[in-house]
Amino acid sequence: MKNKKDALIAMKSSEMLYNFLESTNLHKKDFAQMIGVTLSYVYNLIDETIPFSTRSTTLERIATVMDISPEEFVEYKIPQDPILIDETTEFIREKQKEKNLTTVQFLKAFPRKQRLEIVDILRGARPLPLDWEEVSVIAQVLDIEKEEMYDFWEERLRQLLKVSGFNFESNQGLSKAMFDCARDYVYNNK
Repeated sequence: MKNKKDALIAMKSSEMLYNFLESTNLHKKDFAQMIGVTLSYVYNLIDETIPFSTRSTTLERIATVMDISPEEFVEYKIPQDPILIDETTEFIREKQKEKNLTTVQFLKAFPRKQRLEIVDILRGARPLPLDWEEVSVIAQVLDIEKEEMYDFWEERLRQLLKVSGFNFESNQGLSKAMFDCARDYVYNNK
């Protein structure tokens, strides 16, 4: 009886995935890259050659691309360490909605190699990149002014420096000079 129940669960998730790929005309190869798996793995999930994934990371990535909650997959078990969606992720998601972009449309605006990273940012598993060029590409895709995106980038860099032992109080002059210079560069190089 348990095997029959497992087969029904797998069928439901596989069917959801298949229907999503068909309705969005998303190529399985693109989808595989977006979630960080091989093309054959995606075919196996759809064909039910293997049981549907129970790995939280994979299910969260699939759900993110599908614009659904991972809890919609019966295989999903809420991880011990909760994922925290920070204000940067919320801001990006808000701008995505304002532009009426599905997650698939949003992801397709990025080079293939960067899509998995964007999926992980959207699901709250990865912070905003430190590389300003990567941040500016996100801003460009969402028509966000660089000045508006800069504040999120600066906060991310401040967090990293603080965690790494940088004392902002004793280095006030240095930190002010660094961020004034960075802000000037971003604001004046459009």
